[in-house]
Amino acid sequence: MLTVRDIMTKPVVVIRSSATVQNAILLMRAKRLRSLIVEPTEETPYGIVTEKDIVFKVIARRKNPDFVRVHDIMRQPCIRISAHATVLEAAQVLADAGIHRAPVMENDELLGIVSVTDILRKGHPDSPPRDELAKRIQDALQHTRIIDDEEAQMRQDCDLAWQIFEEMHQSSKVTV
Repeated sequence: MLTVRDIMTKPVVVIRSSATVQNAILLMRAKRLRSLIVEPTEETPYGIVTEKDIVFKVIARRKNPDFVRVHDIMRQPCIRISAHATVLEAAQVLADAGIHRAPVMENDELLGIVSVTDILRKGHPDSPPRDELAKRIQDALQHTRIIDDEEAQMRQDCDLAWQIFEEMHQSSKVTV
């Protein structure tokens, strides 16, 4: 019987709760994701921020994503699924909670993320095996994403540094 561990997506992309929503948007674009897991702090457990959260809580309310923090819009604590749960159990948890994805945890360690898409694509035990050509194409695409991600990571780091500089510059103007 297939378990969540067999079908989950890994590695998981995480973001700090103190990051701006703009940083989350850039990271989601660079990694081609629809959600990010928000890393825990000493005071708070894991959270999740989705593109839906960004659209409904920031864009639709005409807030500037450069000034809204992830911790202001994330859902926390988020529903977790055990790595040992069956695919059927995971589908039931997602359906009951009305969500599309959840982090996969074991002993408070983040192992992966499971989504409705994972369940549909990989959750049937009789799924036909991928042929060699499809596997090679997928590997090439993944390699391309890794190269893209390094550039995106550098842009994100630069954007974050510039944002901090601007915030410091603005606060020095206010205090003078």
